[in-house]
Amino acid sequence: MPETPFRDHVVVITGASSGIGAALARELAKQGACTVLGARNVEKLEAVAAECEQRGAKALVVPTDVGDEAQCKQLIERTVEAYDRIDMLINNAGFTVKAALGELPDLTPFKQVMNVNFMGSVYCTYYALPYLKQAKGRIVGVSSLGAKAFVPLHTSYAASKCAMAGFLDTLRIELAKDGVSVTMVYPDFVVTEFAANIRTADGQRAGEEVAKQFYTSKMMSAETCARIILRAAARRKREVITSMRGRLLGLMMTVAPSLVDRLASKILRADD
Repeated sequence: MPETPFRDHVVVITGASSGIGAALARELAKQGACTVLGARNVEKLEAVAAECEQRGAKALVVPTDVGDEAQCKQLIERTVEAYDRIDMLINNAGFTVKAALGELPDLTPFKQVMNVNFMGSVYCTYYALPYLKQAKGRIVGVSSLGAKAFVPLHTSYAASKCAMAGFLDTLRIELAKDGVSVTMVYPDFVVTEFAANIRTADGQRAGEEVAKQFYTSKMMSAETCARIILRAAARRKREVITSMRGRLLGLMMTVAPSLVDRLASKILRADD
C-alpha cells in the first residue's frame, strides 16, 4: 500500500477543531489530501486549516454544529461546491455528559448528546452518501471503547456510540454493492480536550484542571490515534480497537460480562 493512500482525496472531518479530528486533518494534510473541516469553533478550525496549509495541503473551513441537520447538509454542499466530490467522510464529533440518569434535571442533556454523537453522523452520512457512492469512497465512524465496555455515569454517551455503531454497521451491508466501505473505530483513552469538555448534569464544563488529573503520560496521543484510524480506513477494515486493553475488554464482555460490570461499578463507587 502506498505511503500516501489519500493523496488528492477529498475528506470531510467533523469535530475537526481539536483532538482526534484535528490530528486526522494534519495527518491527511501530510498525505496531500484536501480536507474539509467541520466544527463549531471557527477560530480553532482556522488554526487547524492553517496547519494543513503549512503542510502544502488544501483545507476548507465550514463552521458546523452537527446536531443541526441543516448545517450538516451545508457542510456537504460546501464540500461539493469546492471540490465536486467526496472520497471519505469521518464522523468524529462527540461529547459526553457525566451524570447518573436520575441526576439529570430533565432529558435535555441526554438528547443533546444523542443528537451530536449519533444524529450528527446520520445527518452527515445521509447527505454525503450520493457522492461517496460515486467515488466508491469510505465512511469512518469514530466511536469509543465506551461502546464496547460500559462506564457508569455516561449513559447518554454509551447509548449514542452504540447507536452510531449499529447505524454504520448496518449501512456497511447496504453499501457493499456500491463499493463504499465503512470502518468503525473504538479508541481507548486518548489525550485530547475531550475530558475538559465533559458536561455535568447542570451543563457546566469540567475544565482543564479536571483534564490534567484525568490524562496520564501512558495514554495514547491524538496523533497516534489518527494514524491508526487512517491505516484502517486505507485498508477498508471493518473495525479497529486502538488498544490491547480494549481488545481484552471486548473479549471479557463476551465471556465474562458480569465481571466487567463489577469492575465498572468500582469506578462508580470511586466517584461517590
